[in-house]
Amino acid sequence: RSHIPLSGRNPALQEALGIRPHVLVLNKMDLADPRRQLVSAGAGQGAGQPWCRRQVTTSDSPVPVPLQVVPMVARLVATGPRYHRAESSEHNILVIGVPNVGKSSLINSLRRLHLKKGKATAVGGEPGITKAVLSRIQVCEKPLMYLVDTPGVLPPRLADVETGMKLALCGAIHDHLVGEDVMADYLLYTLNKQQQFEYVQRYGLGQPCDHIEPLLKHVSLTQGRTQKVKVLTGTGNVNMMMLNYPAAAYEFLRDFRAGRLGRVTLD
Repeated sequence: RSHIPLSGRNPALQEALGIRPHVLVLNKMDLADPRRQLVSAGAGQGAGQPWCRRQVTTSDSPVPVPLQVVPMVARLVATGPRYHRAESSEHNILVIGVPNVGKSSLINSLRRLHLKKGKATAVGGEPGITKAVLSRIQVCEKPLMYLVDTPGVLPPRLADVETGMKLALCGAIHDHLVGEDVMADYLLYTLNKQQQFEYVQRYGLGQPCDHIEPLLKHVSLTQGRTQKVKVLTGTGNVNMMMLNYPAAAYEFLRDFRAGRLGRVTLD
């Protein structure tokens, strides 16, 4: 996805693809920082391979990427001499990538555009919705094209901690495995580093925050993120209301993923 055009690529998959025809699709371009489009372009063009991105109209409603994908895939296969050995003219395409980058959504979008049919594979906002390699799904009649949805695959070992944080912020890793508070802290650091201060207006802050605690405290107070806890005293248990920092951190992350904190490219 366009938040992480470089960190969102699995090096093991890149190596496995080798000389096989493949297309890099970057979706959610409407959430990426337009000032850093060269980073996104470099993810595909720097490797000398075809790439597509989801275009956006002035109303921010995306034009379906299948308008580019189907002709490009057909052209790649047609120009590859080793793919003319079969008598069948159908195209069988594997959709691969890290978790939660929109593989299933892409398949449904292709199918809806070319066949005028509803979704054929489940989608969700968290990793692990697709749990196994599914059967072929027809997405186009002319040319006859089938796509195969696959579970997201992460490398067995990430290059560095920062890459892992970027993947987690985009939902490729479950939040609880990293910690919402840790992710929120890294997100705040990234927004400040890139001079992205939309969160100040979003949450009604007086100025940007250098530390995550004041931000989470403010979000908890203004949005009523509280929790009831029992405190043991000399006279027995007493129920008290405390600020729910994990809930505030999750709200901060959710606003980022929905684009409510501005257009951000993490790479």
